[in-house]
Amino acid sequence: MTGLCIDDHRVISPRVWRAILVNDKHRNDIYGDNPHGDSASTPAIPAATVVLLRESKTGIETLMLHRTSKVSFGGMWVFPGGRIDPEDHEGTDSELGAAYHAAARETLEETKLSVDPDAFAYFAHWTPPPGTPKRYSTYFFASQLPNETSIEVDGEEIQGHAWMSPSRALKRHAAGEIDLAPPTWVTLYQLSRHAPLSSLMKRLTEQTVRIYETHITTDEDGTRIALWSGDAGYESMDPNAPGSRHRLLMQPGGFTFEHSDLDY
Repeated sequence: MTGLCIDDHRVISPRVWRAILVNDKHRNDIYGDNPHGDSASTPAIPAATVVLLRESKTGIETLMLHRTSKVSFGGMWVFPGGRIDPEDHEGTDSELGAAYHAAARETLEETKLSVDPDAFAYFAHWTPPPGTPKRYSTYFFASQLPNETSIEVDGEEIQGHAWMSPSRALKRHAAGEIDLAPPTWVTLYQLSRHAPLSSLMKRLTEQTVRIYETHITTDEDGTRIALWSGDAGYESMDPNAPGSRHRLLMQPGGFTFEHSDLDY
């Protein structure tokens, strides 16, 4: 199938094998046990994140932050960002404008890195289903950084950082070495398909903003599936609906991404 990406399982950690053997859901399935809850009872919290990119001698790298265990999405590797605070609305009358400010502010707080929101490319927006325990409606931006950039993590929310090539991050996730939430994984997948950095930034700047309002369903084998607009089963929640595919299969042993009609 066009647009099929399966996690590389050549090296699998013991904890991934344990998940496979007990037929548990994937360790990074963040969507909870009741993904069809009432959106009125679990309103999404506005948030923003920025994918910071640089061109190294070996290719494109993105800044990944390792969250501490005491905060939301503890232990995950993420892009800089966080919720939109009241102060982020100063000077703007739109939530999108506040999101630009929030992404820059959170980056400064988490990494001591000052970035210019005017240089951000807004390329995606992610909203999880209503029953998700930690439900953030997140604006995704991207920005290019100089090759030599000093990072100093705060030590409170963030315990470490690394510059990783997108493909390397995906391989480490497949091996069970790092944890990535589905929006982060799909973003890294898109980043991994473009080079050099100038071409990637051109793509992210010019593409229509992708809206991911996630639906969750389960196939006959019990595999949980995240569906997005463009998938034949998106509205009906039928994983077997014939037609186009735009989905992430979250098997216990790894993620499989299908996008038959969408160019990533």
